[in-house]
Amino acid sequence: MDPAVALVLCLSCLFLLSLWRQSSGRGRLPSGPTPLPIIGNILQLDVKDMSKSLTNFSKVYGPVFTVYFGLKPIVVLHGYEAVKEALIDHGEEFSGRGSFPVAEKVNKGLGILFSNGKRWKEIWRFCLMTLRNFGMGKRSIEDRVQEEARCLVEELRKTNASPCDPTFILGCAPCNVTCSVIFHDRFDYKDQRFLSSPWLNLMEKFNENLRIIQ
Repeated sequence: MDPAVALVLCLSCLFLLSLWRQSSGRGRLPSGPTPLPIIGNILQLDVKDMSKSLTNFSKVYGPVFTVYFGLKPIVVLHGYEAVKEALIDHGEEFSGRGSFPVAEKVNKGLGILFSNGKRWKEIWRFCLMTLRNFGMGKRSIEDRVQEEARCLVEELRKTNASPCDPTFILGCAPCNVTCSVIFHDRFDYKDQRFLSSPWLNLMEKFNENLRIIQ
């Protein structure tokens, strides 16, 4: 088969698939601007001032509407009343989080930060019960927090008031408090087990992505 013909067939199939997915999903979602196949509403959004674009959409489609980022539909809540109704009045129904594929691959759906749904509730209850047994809310944990605060101050003093990026040690401090409560030991900020952790690399990438978005 001619490569050009194969390319046209592939693009046509992708176009039809995109059109079918968008048309089948729109009946169950709030109304919104008509999306283009494959790219959705990207061309209708001002990426430099996203909030202004969404505000303009809300004037046409109301406080709850749907926009498509590519093939992915996003339901937008605009305004205090819409957000309050969803997150306060119906908080239980809307307590779930979106998927974060990178974190799911690293932690396999476990942990508190990126887990979701019933699993998150079970892990949260277990962690809360365990931390209470180990002293959360008691005098002993306050002493450990103060001890870590002193170590943090000493580490910052080593910079001699020169400019530095404290992101890493500020992230290590609460982790050390948890380790101290559970394992009765803390780790040095230059400990190789910290520096070689895949979570450290993930945290750096996460912070870098936030800086790019901002």
